[in-house]
Amino acid sequence: MSGPNGDLGMPVEAEVEGEKDSFREAEYATINSMWDQINSCLGHLEKKNDHLHARLQELLESNWQTRLEFQQHLEEAPSDASP
Repeated sequence: MSGPNGDLGMPVEAEVEGEKDSFREAEYATINSMWDQINSCLGHLEKKNDHLHARLQELLESNWQTRLEFQQHLEEAPSDASP
């Protein structure tokens, strides 16, 4: 069978199928690249989240310690109220 230009080669159907396969492979490569970028972004966000969580934990502990010290200071202070 001759090709579209009269030369012997692959049938037109096979050429179209090959183009579809190449297009699908290019689509898959693009999708994989996007997934890699998304995964990278999610990893970065997870690291930031972990860092923020650690900092908030430090802040809570610091506030708790300050509150305890303030309560102790109030308990130790002499009462100004006279009967």
